[in-house]
Amino acid sequence: MSRLDSFIRRMMAQRDVIAAAASLIDGLPGPILELGLGNGRTYHHLRETFPDRRIIAFDRALAAHSASIPPPGDLVLGEIDETARAFAGIGAALVHADIATGTVEGDRRLAGWLPALIRDLLAPGGIAASGSPLELPDLRPLTLPAGVPEGRYFLYRRA
Repeated sequence: MSRLDSFIRRMMAQRDVIAAAASLIDGLPGPILELGLGNGRTYHHLRETFPDRRIIAFDRALAAHSASIPPPGDLVLGEIDETARAFAGIGAALVHADIATGTVEGDRRLAGWLPALIRDLLAPGGIAASGSPLELPDLRPLTLPAGVPEGRYFLYRRA
């Protein structure tokens, strides 16, 4: 499969998982956290999907399109594994993270801190949507939406 086709499949899975998460958090209070703003496409989609929710985005540096920059106070810059820890206990309804590195060593490091961080950011019953597996007993895997292949994206509910 070409890298372009792989990217398209990943974006389609991401869109479908976010749509499923929207129904799963209906009625659950709390903000939405976007770990990895990047160019802002997903943040922009989250704003359209959740217009009445506060959405806080985290990234190392600002590189987003001007239409996808969070308002002051909702953009946190710096190393995500450090900056997001200050938000532990915020009771997020949804945490979205698509920050895999694509390297074995980088993804191994990510797996060492991302699952616990997401657990600590989520409200009980909150939803995690991730491009990487989050293996923790407190994060229970959910069935993916139809059409999303196993291993392409991951969906969890915090116990």
